[in-house]
Amino acid sequence: MALPLMQKATAVWLIDNTKLTFSQIAKFCGLHELEVNGIADGEVANGIRGMDPISNTQLTAEEIKRCEEDQLADLVLVKNPAAIGEGKRRGPRYTPLSKRQDRPAAIAWLVKFHPELTDAQISKLIGTTKPTIQSIRARTHWNMANFQPVDPVALGLCKQIELDSAVAKSSKKLPKIHSNQNSSDLNTIVSTENSLMEPDNKVPSNIVGLEEFSLTDNKKDMEQIDADSLFSFPNKTKE
Repeated sequence: MALPLMQKATAVWLIDNTKLTFSQIAKFCGLHELEVNGIADGEVANGIRGMDPISNTQLTAEEIKRCEEDQLADLVLVKNPAAIGEGKRRGPRYTPLSKRQDRPAAIAWLVKFHPELTDAQISKLIGTTKPTIQSIRARTHWNMANFQPVDPVALGLCKQIELDSAVAKSSKKLPKIHSNQNSSDLNTIVSTENSLMEPDNKVPSNIVGLEEFSLTDNKKDMEQIDADSLFSFPNKTKE
């Protein structure tokens, strides 16, 4: 529920200038009924000057009269001046001069801890340019060595709900990317033998055949050698 500007000052004016009940004033101003009772008794909000809600178009005389006649009715705020200009923001955020020096540190934090965020999302969150973001991603920023990553929410450059919303939008695209990567990995799976050995250095799988081949060669060599010739000595000629 929208509340009027300067709730206590508005409550002081309504107590002094209308016949509204404490409950009606408390609901409209966002105060507790006992607090409104204390304002009427002079125990609360001493020295606060009442503010006319009719002069700044927060209430109308007809609305006050309607609620005075019906004590169960609630006052309806006509217009909240504080909400003027709070429409949906378009384009990059405006960053005050006092906080612009903190933007590189905030960008570095987002790039490090939320790499799924796009340059456009970071630009909208912090109010910076895409070339600056790209230079920090590539670590070519001129002042890269002089700042450390800092949470942009802690720096006051964006709100936590805005950051969470941007991360949630980017996270929806991640399952599709991972599924595509997994499917491509399945198509390129190779055997352990192929992954550990180069094609030119593969060992033939028919090891048994090699063993048989080597044994048969040895048998042929042994058959050609005469055992007697190995242990016989040459005959000595008689003198």
